[in-house]
Amino acid sequence: MDQLQNMNFFASLILIFTSAAFTDNILLARFLGMCSCLAISKKVDNSIGLGGAVIFVTASTTAFNYLIYKYVLVPLGIEYLRLLIFIVIIAAFVQLLEMIVERFSEKLYYALGIFLPLITVNCAILGIALFMLNKPYSFWQAFAFGLGGGFGWFMAITLIGGIREKINESDLPKGLGGPAITLIIIGIMSLAFVGFSGMLKI
Repeated sequence: MDQLQNMNFFASLILIFTSAAFTDNILLARFLGMCSCLAISKKVDNSIGLGGAVIFVTASTTAFNYLIYKYVLVPLGIEYLRLLIFIVIIAAFVQLLEMIVERFSEKLYYALGIFLPLITVNCAILGIALFMLNKPYSFWQAFAFGLGGGFGWFMAITLIGGIREKINESDLPKGLGGPAITLIIIGIMSLAFVGFSGMLKI
């Protein structure tokens, strides 16, 4: 019986991760985190770097915000402070990440530029933390949701970066360069991801 419960629990984690990454993709289905995506996705390397940073911050802060909300804000009756508290926690993790990236990959640090500290106000990260509150998740399920949401954003920006690199080698009609063609790409990709909607409801 315990083994069956463990299997069901791990299956729920996989389903939550898959749902957050594909059927409810934070960038391509909810269009959050679009500004940093447009600015950084010019090259695959930069997209991978920023996407990896978003995975780390999203997974860590979603889990930590869950604990703070459930065991501090709710018992004290101050749930209305969740937005402020969540932003402070995200800012702290981003500061930690910024120091790590600067220490171990100076090239990536300068390539990401202002958008690394701006992860603090990336609406995708805050959105995932807030969406988590509307779901009856345990701690590990909340972590899987945050990890899946971050991975979905990483996957989307990496795919967009790869397509943009290829397009930059082509002659585009006047007026379609830069953000215009990028938004068209995102729109087409969004149609594919929105097609997953309803397949998984966790």
